[in-house]
Amino acid sequence: MDVESAAELLDGAHLRGVLLEAVDVRVGGLAAAYGVQDALTARRIARGATRVGWKLGYTSAVMRAQMGISEPNFGPLLSSMLVDAVDDRFVQPRVEPEIALVLGSDPGPGAGIDDVLGACRSARVALEVVDSVWTGYSFDLEHNTADGSSAAGVVLGEVIPLDRLDEVAVTMQVDGVEVAHGRGADASGHPALGIAWLSARLAERGLALHDGDVVITGGLTAAYPLDRGSTVAATFAHDGFGSRTVEVSR
Repeated sequence: MDVESAAELLDGAHLRGVLLEAVDVRVGGLAAAYGVQDALTARRIARGATRVGWKLGYTSAVMRAQMGISEPNFGPLLSSMLVDAVDDRFVQPRVEPEIALVLGSDPGPGAGIDDVLGACRSARVALEVVDSVWTGYSFDLEHNTADGSSAAGVVLGEVIPLDRLDEVAVTMQVDGVEVAHGRGADASGHPALGIAWLSARLAERGLALHDGDVVITGGLTAAYPLDRGSTVAATFAHDGFGSRTVEVSR
């Protein structure tokens, strides 16, 4: 299947709220998958969305283990993905807690933690709502990448200090019941390292990070389903700011 046909198939499935079987769709290698992702994004932008940043996928061992994925990937964050609730456009939503970094400039490939933090305007607590087009989240890296790394929504919470983000502790709750715990270090060892990785990958494709870009740096726990009538919340805690909670309901 060529790039445009694959993008049309994925776009139509999302618009109609139907799921696809990954085994029935040949995407090709990873380079081709990013080509499909670009074409899918172009269709969404043509309908009025704008790109507001990027999402990182599979930066944590727990997410790679949950989904059977061996390496990170990335996808676009669009204006249409900035949400405060989950509505009927989401077919099989799952939620994971993340630390979002808001860029002031591109730190450039090879940047260290201090370089990345120096290029950031702020950090924010966040919940990502993923919604794969693939039935039962059964996919490989290429199929997931083609579908924008399952990017569908993000709830941005309060600003937190940039200092010691790797030490931030997070507790995930589903309808008030604690289901998982994680730390900022679970994303690439430090959330800033994911930004350095992304900068290098974008540079390989002739792209760059820009002032104002929001980058969600990867799930800090496994992703949990968000059923109708339910609420998923995450509390982020650190001695530098106390605690901050962000939640999303369906």
